[in-house]
Amino acid sequence: MGQIQKSEGANVIYKISKMEFNDSILKHKKSIIFGLIILILLFGGVFFGVKYFSQLNEIEGLQKELAVRQTNERVVNFLAVFIQKVLRAEKEVSFEDRLKLENTIRDINDPEILSEWEKFTGSTNEFQIQEGVKDLLEVLVKKISY
Repeated sequence: MGQIQKSEGANVIYKISKMEFNDSILKHKKSIIFGLIILILLFGGVFFGVKYFSQLNEIEGLQKELAVRQTNERVVNFLAVFIQKVLRAEKEVSFEDRLKLENTIRDINDPEILSEWEKFTGSTNEFQIQEGVKDLLEVLVKKISY
């Protein structure tokens, strides 16, 4: 009977050590899985962070391009009104037309163009007016971007 108890005791110890070994493997697997999940989340965060900043740069570029196009459109609109109301005018430019020109030039929102406009509108003799028109048209053409 002593032999049976020893063998049962060894059996129990073997089973316990086997269970501890299995628990150890299970814990090891859990920690590996947990580590992989953390790595995946970390790489995902880095990936989406990089994508976010690249999209942000692209948006800034598109906003700049939009601003350039809007400026171009405003300059072309002013040039069309200026040619129609001033250069092709057969009589003196009316107050309403001058007001429309003034508003259109201010919509461009460019200090250099506005300065040339004010020089042109402040001209007192024919020579100053002609020079003002040339300078204004030159600045307007330079502001158009491709």
